[in-house]
Amino acid sequence: MQVVFIGVRTQPGTIKPEEEGERHPYSLIDCAAQRESILPYVLFIQKTLRRRPFLIKSLENVMRKFLQSLEFFEENERQKLAIFTALAFSQKLSGLPPETVFQPLLKDNLVAKGIVLSFITEFFKEYLKENSLDDLIALLKKGKMEDNLLEFFPSGKRTSEALSEHFTKEGLTSLVEYNDKKMFEVKLKEIKSTLTTMISEEAEISEVTEVVKQQVKDAQFPDLEVVRMLWDVLMEAVQWSGKNQQQNSNSALRQVNAWAGLMNAFCTSGKLELELIYKVQTQCYEDAKLMKLFPEIVRSLYDQDVLAEDTILLWFRKGSNQKGRQSFVKTLEPFVKWLEEAEEEE
Repeated sequence: MQVVFIGVRTQPGTIKPEEEGERHPYSLIDCAAQRESILPYVLFIQKTLRRRPFLIKSLENVMRKFLQSLEFFEENERQKLAIFTALAFSQKLSGLPPETVFQPLLKDNLVAKGIVLSFITEFFKEYLKENSLDDLIALLKKGKMEDNLLEFFPSGKRTSEALSEHFTKEGLTSLVEYNDKKMFEVKLKEIKSTLTTMISEEAEISEVTEVVKQQVKDAQFPDLEVVRMLWDVLMEAVQWSGKNQQQNSNSALRQVNAWAGLMNAFCTSGKLELELIYKVQTQCYEDAKLMKLFPEIVRSLYDQDVLAEDTILLWFRKGSNQKGRQSFVKTLEPFVKWLEEAEEEE
């Protein structure tokens, strides 16, 4: 296998050629750094492994050895190895499990010198020419690297900003978007965990508000996402009581009333209030326990000054969320009528 890659067998533990033996004139290292030149080597190895499957372990060992020794190759040779590796996975080459590639790359000295980042960038670019981002993520997952893209970066550059700048510059914006989504999910999980704990401990609303605001600021969370997340956590924290509908209704309304101050601290505009109504509407539509509670929840949020009259009327007249809308509009009609009459009296 070594001969296919570098044209000669190497000394044990190194990539130095053996002292005896001639160098083969055709090898991966000696070809051009482009797909058309490298693909034939992949197909040759693939055909060889089908005939001689006992060589699969040899391929795995050679790849691990070369990847751990990338610093001893020239830059253009590393590029060829990266293209070969990408094509090998695209062709589903036997004997090359993802962990064989990704784990050896994480040697501290290789990462620190930026060699790994350069290699993996070339690998990503070549692999994504023929495969989808989902295929790449699945590959990274098998190699236990889907959540650890920053480990390919030197320690001084392991930030989301550095990752975004680098891969955007290299034309890998889909990878940037994937990482942003993963980071968002991680931060969301952290905030939800903190909030859930504080609610279960019945912490003061002012304390919870302060902690959540700081986490939201640090994570640069969009206001709309914060409102959705708050409602989800509040409802998840309710102690539901099986099929007892009345108890469930009482529990949900107690939760709304108890934590209305928290919702009020984050529903700071008509747009955010409307988003809260949409969130309540969706959950009441999708959760049988809450189906009949929509008007009572809206009324409670109004009484607690979380929802303004104008927001409720806007939803009633022009709301765009269609989930159960016809039914919810009908059940909310008496309350809306009361609001309109009170407005006329004023």
